[in-house]
Amino acid sequence: MGAREDKSPIGIVGGSGLYDIADIEIDNSVKLETPYGDPSDEYVIGFLQGVKVIFLNRHGPGHKITAPGVNYRANIYGFKALGAQILVGVSAVGSMREELAPMDIVIPDQMIDLTKGRESSFFLDTPAIHGGMADPFCNDLGAALAECAESVGANVTLGGTYLCIEGPAFSTRAESKLYRTWGVDVIGMTAATEAKLCREAEVCYSSISLVTDYDCWKEGAEDVTLDMIIGYVQKNAEMAGRIIGQAITRVPDLASCACRSALAPAIATSHEQIPDVTRRRLRVLLEKYLPVKD
Repeated sequence: MGAREDKSPIGIVGGSGLYDIADIEIDNSVKLETPYGDPSDEYVIGFLQGVKVIFLNRHGPGHKITAPGVNYRANIYGFKALGAQILVGVSAVGSMREELAPMDIVIPDQMIDLTKGRESSFFLDTPAIHGGMADPFCNDLGAALAECAESVGANVTLGGTYLCIEGPAFSTRAESKLYRTWGVDVIGMTAATEAKLCREAEVCYSSISLVTDYDCWKEGAEDVTLDMIIGYVQKNAEMAGRIIGQAITRVPDLASCACRSALAPAIATSHEQIPDVTRRRLRVLLEKYLPVKD
């Protein structure tokens, strides 16, 4: 793929320990209302390396929202409403493999979603939509992020399975050892939900997963704690910022990416059965396929 031609803003969502990106030249901040409620915080809009970006702290100011309490639908809807067609998620993860050590970075290409108490779809009633998730992350975006991570000296792994648990509690030791038998690579609480919603919003999404711990499966390693996670992410925040700074200018042209037309084969409800009130309410997501009738 060639260089990105469109000038749409690139979205960045930060997580535990990465609550802002220092190098963003802030233009303004926007508080949005969405059909799904309030996003976690105001969206910070500015420029990074001359590229327009939108930043959101998924946990809200002061980390007041835990992972299962995040209004993911409102967050992703807001990015889409503000024009973002690409979203980079930054999150802390635990390593489920000996060779993935704290301070390493993983760009996952697969996921297992064990969440159970959160809304991970925009479409829970009419219209009925069944989107494909065989490849849940945008592989082209992920490859670009991995290349940028290597260029700034990060120890990065491209590819791997992200196991998403509900939280907010960390795993029991028995759970952690069980998950290891599944062959997963990292464990976290956010990326699977964001990936599903981005696919429905036709937004290219990939995760920069910052390894902070060995969960609680590794003999002799300290069990994961919130302080441990925050400490490692803060140490790696500069590296994450450098990766994003590189990626902003090196993201390929994703206009023809399959993520951008994910809903085309996914709308099961007859278009004639979808009322204008629904079309108007979900215009940001569906207008390409379901324009409001005159």
